[in-house]
Amino acid sequence: MQNSALVATRRLDAYLYYLLGEEIPTDDHLDNLLTARKWGFKISDAMTRCRSLDDMFAFIDYWDVNRKNLPVATDGIVFKVASLRQQKFLGYTAKSPRWAIAYKFQAERATTRLRSVSYQVGRTGTVTPVANLDPVQLSGTIVKRASLHNDDIIQSLDLHIGDQVYVEKGGEIIPKITGVDVDNRLLVGEKVHFIKNCPECGTPLVRYEGEAAWYCPNDESCPPQIKGRIEHFISRRAMNIDGLGPETVDLFYRLGMVRDVADLYALKEEDIAPLERLGDKSARNIVEAVAASTRVPFERVLFALGIRFVGETVAKKLAYAFGSIDKLAAATEEELMQVDEIGARIAGSVQAYFAHPSTGQLIARLREAGLQMALSADRLLSRTDRLQGATIVISGTFAHHSRDEYKSLIEQHGGKNTTSVSAKTTYLLAGENMGPAKLEKATKLGLKIISEEEFLQLIGE
Repeated sequence: MQNSALVATRRLDAYLYYLLGEEIPTDDHLDNLLTARKWGFKISDAMTRCRSLDDMFAFIDYWDVNRKNLPVATDGIVFKVASLRQQKFLGYTAKSPRWAIAYKFQAERATTRLRSVSYQVGRTGTVTPVANLDPVQLSGTIVKRASLHNDDIIQSLDLHIGDQVYVEKGGEIIPKITGVDVDNRLLVGEKVHFIKNCPECGTPLVRYEGEAAWYCPNDESCPPQIKGRIEHFISRRAMNIDGLGPETVDLFYRLGMVRDVADLYALKEEDIAPLERLGDKSARNIVEAVAASTRVPFERVLFALGIRFVGETVAKKLAYAFGSIDKLAAATEEELMQVDEIGARIAGSVQAYFAHPSTGQLIARLREAGLQMALSADRLLSRTDRLQGATIVISGTFAHHSRDEYKSLIEQHGGKNTTSVSAKTTYLLAGENMGPAKLEKATKLGLKIISEEEFLQLIGE
């Protein structure tokens, strides 16, 4: 939060759960944490050493009941191998350590009354139903709302206004309705039916074949869709425009200052500074951040446009396959589907986006503002086909580049990343502490296993 005084009132605290360093006191995880406690660090009082499965089950049973007395909410327990030497031997998968495992408690459930159902519209036009409930205490918080996800869920629950419903928190975080107490269905109201028109703009909703969601097709003038696209455009992984958030976007939209993403590049300091909660410094920061976004590379600009089904990875593949927004806009469905991992659904969505009457005008305005609408010469020169046709699985840790950097290098040189070893794998790029399961499977299949240095030689680094 920007207001540090408000943050100070939150009384945040920190508890250590691992001791990391070159010269740590012992080989034992728990002993190290107890030593850190003597040094003045805060360590959880709930930790203990289990020496058998019976000890572990007893620990689970105890905290399943007593976790409600803890000063913080928790949804489970983590069991860890105590020996650091054994931890190192067991190693890691791509996402988690092999020497630790989580046990999740059964989600706490409460019963409350369904008061009404409201509907929210997302940036792609998806309409999501939300249950409004009588307030109920659940896992340490007061729950008043819960997602109903889609029309199929509503119908499967056979919801009626006034029903007593069972509410759980998914992962102890997101409230969801899991059932209805039909035995208590007394004096209930009408059956819940999904709305037929957009709650924001009144446009009749549509449901595409094979999809569970209903959509508002009015992407040009439905306010939540417009604001949602702007929020996606400015997000960190897209154009990364600092100083703007949902509240500021909403303010600019309500005042008529921003109606699409191109309007951001026409904002002036003198127009922003007088606005509520902003001022000269915020205005300057926003204008400078907008200007800086013109240096964002083409593949992120393509992702920022918010084309349906085009995420970061797909945007990168399309950018490198076609090189510019003009060539992508002119591509046929057949040409689009020749790009790796691009199927009929994505190809159709890309064509529909560029066929829309307003898209050409928006692209022209963004180009005029200075956005990158093609891959730079440097990025094009760095492209090679050294790994053309190669499918590569990465496993382990590396000295010269991060895993993400190696993924980018594989794509840059025409190769394909996959996460699992199969007969179609060309190389297994093996680092330190690589997964033994992947190594075993690669060896069994007779695949070529290459080191970090061998890979760098392959691409000419």
